[in-house]
Amino acid sequence: MDSVSDALASIPQSVQLAFAGLGALLVASKILSFLNLFLNVFVLSGTNLRKYGKKGTWAVVTGASDGLGKEFATQLAAKGFNLVLVSRTLSKLEALSQELEKKFAGLETKVLDMDFSADDDADYARLAKLITGLDIGILINNVGQSHSIAVPFLLTEQKELENIVTINCIGTLKVTQAVAPGMQARKRGLILTMGSFGGWMPTPYLATYSGSKAFLQHWSSALAAELKPSNVDVQLCLSYLVTTAMSKVRRASVMIPGPKPFVRAALGKVGLGGWQSMAYTYTPFWSHALMAWAVENTIGVGHRLGIWVNLKMEMDIRDRALKKAARNAKKE
Repeated sequence: MDSVSDALASIPQSVQLAFAGLGALLVASKILSFLNLFLNVFVLSGTNLRKYGKKGTWAVVTGASDGLGKEFATQLAAKGFNLVLVSRTLSKLEALSQELEKKFAGLETKVLDMDFSADDDADYARLAKLITGLDIGILINNVGQSHSIAVPFLLTEQKELENIVTINCIGTLKVTQAVAPGMQARKRGLILTMGSFGGWMPTPYLATYSGSKAFLQHWSSALAAELKPSNVDVQLCLSYLVTTAMSKVRRASVMIPGPKPFVRAALGKVGLGGWQSMAYTYTPFWSHALMAWAVENTIGVGHRLGIWVNLKMEMDIRDRALKKAARNAKKE
């Protein structure tokens, strides 16, 4: 102990003061960051959606027939936006269209059934024709696909691999290319793309999905800088698990909200991501935001410890899913 004390005493006072100052600055920066997080998550309201158009302005929602997409459509309709609903199953789209038009007086809807995995140019041509002349203020890039089960990359079926990349990446890019020029011309609009903690922190056993969401992260932030001079806001909305068919989680909890509270937060906190390490990104749901802040301010995004935790978690999920499938096969 004496040797340590002697060693410390031998350090020039100016150096000691410099290190103490750096430590104080580090602590102060973390405190300010947490205060920023607290204000953004619990106090402040995000951008008023009326910035993107008056009542009757149109919103395009992809993956609209189920889960988060359906909830985005419902809440946007409640806020007075007309809707272009895009998804794979026409019957579901028509049922949602009728439900919303009955519920919200004066609401107009248009539907377009397209299979994003087909990457058919004719589908995108139909979309372009459908939205011609519409004053579109909001685009919700929600369509997406994950793996049917947590799986090592080398065991991933080629069709699943291709579908994930085609739907999540190519589909999102092509829809945005169809919608964004009108926003740029009108000098207003919001392009909100659904991200994922799976793309924010690399996730083994969901490698292709994780990579596709990481792609959207960087694409979205780059596009945001391009369109900012045109007064078009581009935001990537980060989420942990939500109780949807994609997540395969049925019971809501503090960490896993249902679609309604998550979408309420997503639409209410647009633009409030100043505490995050990636620009033009926000994590709207409070428990997800606290988790993201903790990771960013301790181990850091992309650290091998975080990747290892994800690996162990997904391996456990895969083992339980395979055991359940085996039990069901025996019953048959």
